[in-house]
Amino acid sequence: MLKATEISQAPQPLPRPLDDPSLYFSRELSWVEFNDRVLDEAADPQIPLLERLKFIAIYGTNLDEFFMIRVAAIKQQIEAQVHKRSDDGRLPPEHLAAISERLRMQLGRQMRLLREEIWPELEKHGIKIVSVDALEHDEQMRLERVFDDRVFPVLTPLAVDSGHPFPYISNLSLSLAVELEEVTPDGVKFHIARVKIPQTLPRFIPVEGLPEGEHWYVLLEDLIAHHLDALFPGMEVRDSYCFRVTRDADLDLQEDEADDLLAAIESELQRRRFGEPVRLEIERGMPEYMRDWLLEALDLSALDAYECDGVLSIKDVMTIATLPGYPQLKDPPFSPAIPKRLVGATDMFSVIREADLMLHHPYESFDPVVQFIQQAAQDPQVLAIKQTLYRTSGKNSPIVAALLEAAENEKQVAVLIELKARFDEENNIEWARRLERAGVHVVYGFPDLKTHGKVTLVVREESDGIRRYMHFGTGNYNEKSGKLYTDLSLFTCRPELGSDVTQLFNALTGFSKVTDYEELLVAPVNLRRELIALIDRETEHARAGRPSGIRVKLNAITDGEVIRALYRASQSDVAIEMLVRGMCVLRPGVPGVSETIRVRSIVGRFLEHSRIFVFENGGDPEIYVGSADWMGRNLDRRVETVVPVLDPIVADTIQTSILDVLFADNQKSRELLPDGSYRRLSPGPGGPPVDAQHVFLTQAAAL
Repeated sequence: MLKATEISQAPQPLPRPLDDPSLYFSRELSWVEFNDRVLDEAADPQIPLLERLKFIAIYGTNLDEFFMIRVAAIKQQIEAQVHKRSDDGRLPPEHLAAISERLRMQLGRQMRLLREEIWPELEKHGIKIVSVDALEHDEQMRLERVFDDRVFPVLTPLAVDSGHPFPYISNLSLSLAVELEEVTPDGVKFHIARVKIPQTLPRFIPVEGLPEGEHWYVLLEDLIAHHLDALFPGMEVRDSYCFRVTRDADLDLQEDEADDLLAAIESELQRRRFGEPVRLEIERGMPEYMRDWLLEALDLSALDAYECDGVLSIKDVMTIATLPGYPQLKDPPFSPAIPKRLVGATDMFSVIREADLMLHHPYESFDPVVQFIQQAAQDPQVLAIKQTLYRTSGKNSPIVAALLEAAENEKQVAVLIELKARFDEENNIEWARRLERAGVHVVYGFPDLKTHGKVTLVVREESDGIRRYMHFGTGNYNEKSGKLYTDLSLFTCRPELGSDVTQLFNALTGFSKVTDYEELLVAPVNLRRELIALIDRETEHARAGRPSGIRVKLNAITDGEVIRALYRASQSDVAIEMLVRGMCVLRPGVPGVSETIRVRSIVGRFLEHSRIFVFENGGDPEIYVGSADWMGRNLDRRVETVVPVLDPIVADTIQTSILDVLFADNQKSRELLPDGSYRRLSPGPGGPPVDAQHVFLTQAAAL
């Protein structure tokens, strides 16, 4: 046995380096885990049936975007022979292989859920997807008339042979690969043709003449496949197989060439349709030769082919999930509440002057945000309105309509429209042009930065001088997503914040080079620096024996520098609680590194979208809300705004009425385990079940 002196002199294990790859999860696989939690909701029998189908559709939409952006980026790295390892130690080809392996398991589960649970249950309620071959003769005849009148004129069969090159296949479009035989004097010749499934027609064709309460549908591709003889007279149709191609859809903006950002974005949007293929989805049963032929034509490998035992383009089942009627198969409807301070109020400015105001969407209505902009547009005392717009609600946005009205009323209106808001670029270009025609000062942002912050500044002349009113949001100026996403709105007229917001808009619209802000945390200026300082301050409080702790709610955390700061804090026994809806590459619960860090994720009826940061600060908590996740892109490559919550009542509401409820959730909450898997939480012995979103809905109904 060693003596005490020998023990003290024995070599001690070296501290674990905080950049050790084993301390990080793969960003891509963490996203796959998140989408798996979406699929968990589709598997939950406690959720109404059409809502379960909705989660199936959301899963498919998420996956399409993942391939168009993330997988496309990995394939670009492979093409460019990038050999840099990610924080978790993987090379790009290793990421691609791991993604492929995980997704094949998920996709099989998704189709089993549909085939064995959701479709059979829906059939009991009269909702059914049927094949044309399974219908009665009269029903087939009615569908034949639909084909002849509405479908056949739109179709364009394309031969593929030495005289007809392989056709261009647009992103996310469905096609039929058709096997044909032609009898010639020289014998039977074999051909392959492609028929595109028109995206201009409904995917689900209703079967007419059914008893009341029965809603049957055939897939458009099935209807076309059933009538292929009409497209190829003189040929024998042997068989047909459905397939779908996904392409790289990220914009490749050359920053040094973007003198005219609007023109550059428009040009890239035209090229998006022609991005490189990244995925081939094929119908189960497609012959191997045909799969290989498609892969070769698309310059893809076998790793990029995904066989589907069910409906391709599964996102389209949202059409069925949102059928009118069937209240028993959907979540109960709810009406967002109006806070007591706003009941009967017609003057938003007087309400904000009394005290800061916070709204918790969607439980509290988004209407006051719209009302704030509309009142500013009409109020003769308002001199100027400045706003950032990342995403709006489309062609009938009341926010944009109010800005147009403000310009007509000769207000000074300046709007930064982010043209690079992914998949909303065309919509934002249209709004930019309409606003410019109305006389609004429109700024398109920066070629190398996305403006993601959600801020409105209203400058008003009052009896005691100029006063600045502000709205800060964690979500977009979109009244539609305001009913689906959980977000916070903060209204204030605090002068110290007004000064910072004025500086922010001067930087966005002019050549102002702001190097710091007094109160706001703004990326890429001071957010990263101040965030690390706030985490490090908690570390110092803990070492000094003062109260310490961090509670945050985010969409994602992937930034290595921030994670290392959290690891250092955990090593000093700072209690860290995190709600991270999506990607989390931080590994909690590692002995000696992250033992005090607990990470949970909530996926429920509403998309958890708000960002909240709370630092205990030695017993004097500081609370922030804003638009930024803890990702490199948010801290370095976007304009983000995070605002301190200075009103003590609002701060207490966030702590006790929102975060305490969210962290108590044991129905929709999953905990991230050290191995990267998630464990669904449940009430402890004798403990009450807590569904945070349900609690908020109940509270809102009582207002």
